[in-house]
Amino acid sequence: MNTHPTEIKLHQASRVLEVAFEDGARFQLPCEYLRVFSPSAEVRGHGPGGATLVIDKETVNISAIEPVGHYAVKLVFDDGHSTGLYSWNILYDLGANQERNWRDYLRRLAEAGHQRPT
Repeated sequence: MNTHPTEIKLHQASRVLEVAFEDGARFQLPCEYLRVFSPSAEVRGHGPGGATLVIDKETVNISAIEPVGHYAVKLVFDDGHSTGLYSWNILYDLGANQERNWRDYLRRLAEAGHQRPT
């Protein structure tokens, strides 16, 4: 997939990153979701089965969005995490698969005995 974003807008008050793409897709991506699905090696690991379950990020926000060439952005989170590069393909995939990814994340939290505050 080689679609590029036409708009990236951070809604800090609601902690949502809105991303629109040239194909008309538009995604509302919560900062918590972006943080726990960071493409960084710290979160995804260095190989199969190496992913880390990130918890307690319900109130995390993005403090900066830094462009990386013409292919990605680096999101700087207010918890200090800033090592993941979110390529256009990764952002699109996170948007297109948000419901399934989030359901899987909640299942993994439950299996680990962790409950998100309501």
